[in-house]
Amino acid sequence: MSDRSLPGRRGVLRGSLAASAALALPGGIAAAPAFALSGRPRADWGVQAGDVTADSGLVWVRADRPARMIVETAATASFRAPRRWRGPLLGADTDFTGTTRLRGLPAGEQIHYRVTLADPDDPRRTGEPVTGTFRTAPDQRRRGVRFVWSGDLAGQGWGINESIGGYRIFDAMARTDPDFFLCSGDNIYADGPISATAALPDGSLYRSVTTEAKSHVAITLDDYRGNFRYNLLDGALRRFNAQVPGIIQWDDHEVRNNWYPGEVIGSGTPYPAGTRLDDLARRSRRAFSEYFPISTLGARPSGRVYRALRHGPLLDVFVLDMRSHRNANSPDDQSTDPVGILGREQLEWLKRELAASRAVWKVIANDMPLGLVVPDPVEGRPNFEAVAQGDPGAPLGRELQIAELLRFVKHRRITGTVWLTADVHHTSAQHYDPARAAFKDFEPFWEFVSGPLNAGAFPASALDGTFGPDRVFVKAPTASNVSPAEGYQFFGEVDIDGASGELTVRLREYDGTVLFTRTLQPGRVGQ
Repeated sequence: MSDRSLPGRRGVLRGSLAASAALALPGGIAAAPAFALSGRPRADWGVQAGDVTADSGLVWVRADRPARMIVETAATASFRAPRRWRGPLLGADTDFTGTTRLRGLPAGEQIHYRVTLADPDDPRRTGEPVTGTFRTAPDQRRRGVRFVWSGDLAGQGWGINESIGGYRIFDAMARTDPDFFLCSGDNIYADGPISATAALPDGSLYRSVTTEAKSHVAITLDDYRGNFRYNLLDGALRRFNAQVPGIIQWDDHEVRNNWYPGEVIGSGTPYPAGTRLDDLARRSRRAFSEYFPISTLGARPSGRVYRALRHGPLLDVFVLDMRSHRNANSPDDQSTDPVGILGREQLEWLKRELAASRAVWKVIANDMPLGLVVPDPVEGRPNFEAVAQGDPGAPLGRELQIAELLRFVKHRRITGTVWLTADVHHTSAQHYDPARAAFKDFEPFWEFVSGPLNAGAFPASALDGTFGPDRVFVKAPTASNVSPAEGYQFFGEVDIDGASGELTVRLREYDGTVLFTRTLQPGRVGQ
């Protein structure tokens, strides 16, 4: 894979990233067992940072063999007077991945880091350093905040297609020079095998990079690890990871389409009959924690995916997990629902965090939309996958939990809430208003949808009128499962001005073209 120069003021990384990119596809690592490799440890899969705050951050790497992770940080790319961090020993128990937590960093500064892998038996034998950078969150309001969000990567059988630039959307996102990337879930499609070719409507072929792990659905821990590794074969994604820290959440395809806790597979194709989704979720969760730097998860995950991240006086991000604590998919028309889509514990956590937040803007990262109907029919039964079920009347089922939250936000006079999501494979902007709604005890708010990053695009979802959504903008294909080669790949950008506090949302196409813009004013309970 060839790498292009990095954009804007990130050009200071150009030389060091080009050196690491020269390693090309990392797939050769698997050619021999780790104990049979010779030479020095290599970090061919790149580096990434995550969950960056004003004074801390996490740095991730994967080695090709057992190695000690060493991280150095500095104020400049020349690494003059670096600070040194001794990271973990990387081994087979974590698929040779590891994360080092950096503490005591200066606020609002560009941090340059480099990761060196050392032979655990001879620390003098080290591999070529791999470099990256990120900005810590500001501690003063005058420093604005910019970030991008999207979701859905390598779905519906559409993999890394080098003839169209691979995961080219990551280059466009990098050009906006964001402080971080919020990934709204479906980082992998563990249930979606990828073939070398697929037919397109014009008679041409979509050609994907393939691996053994992506030739079948994921069942074992190694299968799930292979799905996460697959995406890192893409040069654009590795470049992006080295430039932009992530805030990562998960959704269903990290395990299986539309899964919920307690689900058991009845048929025997392609999963064995009787497969417990809780078992698959546990394996995926472990691989997920190994391949992303997430502050609430370790290499042996016992923590949680939902979390709050403070990004200075202007922004708090509340990352939800609408997958792990939900009830079963159903017609969703029950008049009481104590579990809902969040679970009681997560809902009470979110209330406390929102009430305690002093940030101008509170972004709620919901991995599934609120008012868009997402069906999950089973043998003719009209089950539903998200919150809405198409009944425009009073809240029922999972809507009851969202109504409780919206009522809480109104009566506690919590200002500046904005909801960001992906999942439905098109982009849109919905304004929710009690004047249009069956449920009226809430203040108006916006929900913005983006994605996919590199997956099949689908027509716009139907709206449910319970919370009064008005779809102000939408771009979606009229056909189902439109390939990335045909467009309809999207990301969103949020830009908060440090002087005025205004929050501007831009919905963009895969090449960065702006499709829709909306500016929101700070300090209001409803917009």
